[in-house]
Amino acid sequence: MQNLMEDAMRWFGPSDSVSLAEIRQTGARAVFSALHDMPYGEAWPAELIARRRDEIAAAGLTWRVVESVPVHESIKTRTGDFVRHIENYRLTLERIGAAGIGVVIYNFMPVMDWVRTDLHHRLPDGTEALRYDPVKFAAFDLFALGRPGAEKDFTAAQQAEAKAFWTAQSEKARNELVAQTLDLFPGVRLGLTLDGLRAMLACYAAIDSRQLKENLQRFLAAIVPTAEAAGVRLAIHPDDPPFSVLGLPRIVSTEGDLGEILAMVDRPASGLCYCTGSLSVRADNDLAGIVQRLGPRINAVHLRSVQREANGVFYEANHLEGSVDMPAVVRALLEEQATRRRAGRRDWQLTLRPDHGHVMLDDFTRPAPACPGYSLIGRLRGLAELRGLQLGISRSLGAGET
Repeated sequence: MQNLMEDAMRWFGPSDSVSLAEIRQTGARAVFSALHDMPYGEAWPAELIARRRDEIAAAGLTWRVVESVPVHESIKTRTGDFVRHIENYRLTLERIGAAGIGVVIYNFMPVMDWVRTDLHHRLPDGTEALRYDPVKFAAFDLFALGRPGAEKDFTAAQQAEAKAFWTAQSEKARNELVAQTLDLFPGVRLGLTLDGLRAMLACYAAIDSRQLKENLQRFLAAIVPTAEAAGVRLAIHPDDPPFSVLGLPRIVSTEGDLGEILAMVDRPASGLCYCTGSLSVRADNDLAGIVQRLGPRINAVHLRSVQREANGVFYEANHLEGSVDMPAVVRALLEEQATRRRAGRRDWQLTLRPDHGHVMLDDFTRPAPACPGYSLIGRLRGLAELRGLQLGISRSLGAGET
């Protein structure tokens, strides 16, 4: 379908419980993938990149987007061995470009990646979703981690509820909450401990939002020219959730943040991963407007919706439901594609993947996914719904050729 976005799925590699053959049956034509077994900060070997690319191609799919090349913590703090890690990042970009893969996603979230407190939140229809409850996270922060000053980040009511929640939990339940919070990194198990987390947090004691932005700007100044020369477009992923956690600065949370990052090194190779799920947690983010204003720099697309509830609770809704006006978002993305095509841009077509999905139907009997949120049937439903939405909007815009 020539005028629609390219359908893709995320694949975590050979150990993923969802196979490439199954991904192809969803109708996806491409995958977002990475070498998840590579240690953070080390250069990816060219032969391993080529081997993964060829494995994906043999299944009838294209490795379109690398998700992700992690940014080592030393780069974010500009301490320790950060110079070597930046050089390794540049080498990895060169090798990815040489392998013919054109987009690399990364994030600049300090210490923690995305955060959820419930991995099996049961919805009324019997499906399961990921959920974030600030009271439960406060319990982790205040009583498990014991972070100094944590009480300043929560209201008196949240602290009281957190104490009541923590007191009511069995030792097993407490340990499970701690374990999942420490180990929720997509596609990898870092074996982080509470003491390890405390040590990582200490590295940010003197780093505020301004300093972290400066460190990001220096990182981009070092890698964007390399990406450009290699034919690679970078895509920074928004913070998830888009607000401070554990007292850490978050600098990729609002449209203002995104615009500021694009201006740091104002080149087409420095762009955005447009993630509606992350951005929509904040009601003040105008999702369709972000596409209209920053669309030329969108290099990868994650589409999902969240349902915002009172007191900061949110859970991941079905892709066409929840707090996201997905028809408006998809319309804006298709209009951005049309604008690029008229301008003769070679990268006119955007690649999207349904981000996360509910556990449903046979997902309950399958092996656990490589990462929470990446069930097969739930994502298949999301991809199908988004494809149908695209087709309907595309035809309403008079661009229905297939």
